[in-house]
Amino acid sequence: MNSSSLLARSSSRISTITLQLRSKFITSRSFSILSNSRFLGEARISKFPIVKRVQPTQFRRIRTISIGDTKERVHERSDYPIDKIRELFKNDTISIIGYGPQGRGQSLNAKDNKINVILGLREGGRSWKEALQDGWVPGKDLFNIEEALKKGTIVGNLLSDAAQKELWPQFVPHLTKGKTLYFSHGFSIVYKDQTHVVPPTDIDVIMIAPKGSGKTVRSHFLEGRGINSSFAVFQDISGKAEEKAIALGIAIGSGYLYETTFQREVFSDLVGERGVLMGAIQGLFLAQFEVLRARGHSPSEAFNETVEEATQSLYPLIGQNGMDWMYSNCSTTAQRGALDWYKPFRDAAKPVFEKLYSSVADGVETRLNQKVIIMTNECYYVYVL
Repeated sequence: MNSSSLLARSSSRISTITLQLRSKFITSRSFSILSNSRFLGEARISKFPIVKRVQPTQFRRIRTISIGDTKERVHERSDYPIDKIRELFKNDTISIIGYGPQGRGQSLNAKDNKINVILGLREGGRSWKEALQDGWVPGKDLFNIEEALKKGTIVGNLLSDAAQKELWPQFVPHLTKGKTLYFSHGFSIVYKDQTHVVPPTDIDVIMIAPKGSGKTVRSHFLEGRGINSSFAVFQDISGKAEEKAIALGIAIGSGYLYETTFQREVFSDLVGERGVLMGAIQGLFLAQFEVLRARGHSPSEAFNETVEEATQSLYPLIGQNGMDWMYSNCSTTAQRGALDWYKPFRDAAKPVFEKLYSSVADGVETRLNQKVIIMTNECYYVYVL
């Protein structure tokens, strides 16, 4: 019996999750680690080739996805040709304030897409020097913050959360009627009681939130791929806020966009960072490493069985084709053990995630964050501008 057959039999309780797609590329891809969740129903997802390319070409055709009773619209890059986006923004100046990871990635992508984009940075600061190295020209597409805010008809506030709070008073006078303000994170808007970021009521306010670091936003674009992003509309004064959000999302490097709200984005983002994206992974790595060391295993062995094999061998398999693909490429002994032990780990971790979500929703996490911001306030200019 091969490993795939054994997996199929040993995981008979595990249903295949599929995303219902209106696409000619219909197949199934299972997510065994999630299949016992009562929140998931039958679905199908398209299987698409993993191809590195320079020219932006899409292989997925997604319009509507359905998971159980929940339907979502998903917008893809092929629906928004770059010429159409240029036409939409032909009378606009997109002014991006901040040149951290997101500011750099998004602005360079928009620039390469021949969108009229300028930067607003602290003259002479570290980010100013980085922008010069990247080919931005003072007086042409590189300005101080005040000048860029004046020129921009669409203003991207891509500063760090700390800087958004501190520099918000500089934004307000220049956010005049008819302009558009966009964010890539819902933090400042959702926690306005702490940040005091309250946009004028006569402008559009939108969000495009790439699901990855700014470095990945840029690298995916250069490879001809687009990163997944969420978008949201907080204020729609013009009646065209959603159209602008989607088009801008494609312009800055998104391949696919799904709809959310500012609140849902920031809650899920903060939970994810503290959970499986960073905090939980570090905690699990450390716990297993410490147990192996305490039981007499060498540092090299403990490291390789905890970190090296995960990051260099197994996680890439999940990224390529999903959890079952990774299972099918492991030994039957590994498969059987994983199926036996995933539930105890889930049951142990779930109460921690419930506590974490409550901490985010109640604002506890952000108040702790603000304390750190206050402590480091004197040096934040060094790394955000």
